[in-house]
Amino acid sequence: MNYRIVSDSGSNLKTVDSDIAYVSVPLKISTEEREFVDDDALQVGEMIAYLDGYKGKSGTACPGVGQWLEAFGDAEAVFCFTITSALSGSCNAARLAGEEYEEEHPGRHVCIVDSLSAGPEIKLLIEKVQELICQGKTYETICKEIMEYKEHTGLLFSLESLKNLANNGRISPAVAKIAGVLGIRVVGRASEHGELEAMDKCRGEKKALPAIIKHMKEMGYAGGQVRIDHCCNKPAAEKLKQILLEEYADADIRIGETFGLCSFYAEQGGLLIGFERS
Repeated sequence: MNYRIVSDSGSNLKTVDSDIAYVSVPLKISTEEREFVDDDALQVGEMIAYLDGYKGKSGTACPGVGQWLEAFGDAEAVFCFTITSALSGSCNAARLAGEEYEEEHPGRHVCIVDSLSAGPEIKLLIEKVQELICQGKTYETICKEIMEYKEHTGLLFSLESLKNLANNGRISPAVAKIAGVLGIRVVGRASEHGELEAMDKCRGEKKALPAIIKHMKEMGYAGGQVRIDHCCNKPAAEKLKQILLEEYADADIRIGETFGLCSFYAEQGGLLIGFERS
């Protein structure tokens, strides 16, 4: 069967390590003055610097139905992953596109997965789909098993700045300002409903990293795969990896960078951690 994997750019993934066709569909980040398209041409550092000095409202826009349809191409079976529907309309647009695609092409199938998450957790889901395809499993079996696997992954985050979340109306500007002045890092998770849920407020990175590991264990981490995406903060990502490997020597831990959409939410210094749960 002709398979294709598709995700929006909230996955922080532009290519995959296999011969399976993969397409990333860009989201957009906008202010009253500028618009940034989260594709290969985006200079993430420039966007971050601009947003850091921007004082007005900012927001994001999801891909349209037409963009999703174009990404599906001529595949007989599509596995499509979106950033959490709690933050974006991307999943809804993908579902509409999937319905239209199946109507126009009888016998073809589109499996839409609302990650209820972002970045590195979506990476784990995509890697799992690749594995299942390579094992020769049927479309129906892969759909079932990826949904089951999703129940055993999680996402934690550590944010140094909350400015964009405030400008986007996600949190109070007063809370964001206090956090910035006091040097507080907010450690939290993607809830079961895909919403950002704060769990700890740590003074500095030195306290934030142990808090992340504590919550990983509480959520069921026991040495499985970990994907760490950072926003201009590779030293912290490397330090977190080192601490984890000291306790879980055989853990598969990989570090990546946030792209435009996740950089907008994580901001400079932010970490996103996707991991397997028992």
